Amino acid sequence: MDFSVSDFNVRLRTIRLREFAVALVAALIITLLLDVLFPIMDVYDDLLVVSLVLCLLVFFVWALRNTDGFKGDINALFEPETSREILYVLIINLLFAFIYVSIGASFDIVLTVFDPTWIPSLDLSPVYYGDSIIYFLMLFTSIICAPLIEELSFRGVLFNRLKIRIGILPAMLLSSVFFAVGHEFGGIISAFVFGMCMCVLYLKTDNIFVPMAVHFLNNLLICIMEYFNMESFLFGTPSAFLMLVLSVVSGVLIIIYLIREIPKLSA
Repeated sequence: MDFSVSDFNVRLRTIRLREFAVALVAALIITLLLDVLFPIMDVYDDLLVVSLVLCLLVFFVWALRNTDGFKGDINALFEPETSREILYVLIINLLFAFIYVSIGASFDIVLTVFDPTWIPSLDLSPVYYGDSIIYFLMLFTSIICAPLIEELSFRGVLFNRLKIRIGILPAMLLSSVFFAVGHEFGGIISAFVFGMCMCVLYLKTDNIFVPMAVHFLNNLLICIMEYFNMESFLFGTPSAFLMLVLSVVSGVLIIIYLIREIPKLSA
């Protein structure tokens, strides 16, 4: 990384893969040590993720210290054209992420009609969150830390360094694959598509705060839906079929968006 660079987004692009790799290994070692010292981390697996994320956050705070340009970057989020694109990309990705649940819920409804004894494959009952402090840490990590760390890591470092070596489109694909594999199995495809869209937003604006904003809003809305158990309403009878249609349409809109934008950025 080049500490002589004062602009935040430019400094971010100077962080090398090996520097980030060292920080990641150090974060893993610290997390493992904490797991040994504090047995409660074995009880709450999410605490391991919290520890890893916070360690990486410390690295980025150190690597990007004494930079400027934040005010302009944040103000850019509220420019009409940028705001509209943020909301558009947010909505189509959020709806597309529901496609697996929508398909499962729709099948359950149809099969129940033909076989009343059919046991639904989806569990839409309320989730028990356990200890309130642990739940708060999970929320803080999911809504605040994850968008920060994942965008800085996968778009700010990995994508930036890869595009120098292998080109923009291969870098988008590869960085999005790495981003996707860190998510649950059922959401790998939607996470990959989300990663591609974040690369597009980042390239178009040269402002890491734009994909961060989409990521933050996406995680915030998902956490709100889970807390109020909105899945039981969205994927119950008959709304599951509507959600399935919306998910498929959103998938088509994402494909159109990527096909339209990527050639412009790769030119």
